[in-house]
Amino acid sequence: MPQPERWPIPEDAIEEKFLAATGPGGQNVNKVATAVQIRLDVFALRLAPDVYRRLKELAGSRFTAEGEIVLVARTHRTREANRAEARERLGEMIARAHVRPERRIKTKPGKAAKARRLEGKSQRSEIKRGRGRVTFD
Repeated sequence: MPQPERWPIPEDAIEEKFLAATGPGGQNVNKVATAVQIRLDVFALRLAPDVYRRLKELAGSRFTAEGEIVLVARTHRTREANRAEARERLGEMIARAHVRPERRIKTKPGKAAKARRLEGKSQRSEIKRGRGRVTFD
């Protein structure tokens, strides 16, 4: 599958909020709000219906009833790094939603394959028939 290209996100569709984070940072974590919660208004993107459906599916539980995607990034020690990571993940998710999946082409088994399958079934049938009751004539 080809790598999806980066999709631009309009600034007016994003709302950021900084939270107290867990994880790396020592005592700094207790003092400074470094984690970022990013909310994206999906309707502001004006996506095509099929792209919207795929984005909703990709977002999963991060998609709210109000039509927002909520992401939290808290792996880094600084606000800037967490902010960049959240925006990167959001852009990647939107780019993946724009990639249309390839349609599967239905195929049928050939005559030889059908014959092999039936031959195997009949052989198995013979084995099972041999396990029947024994008659002493």
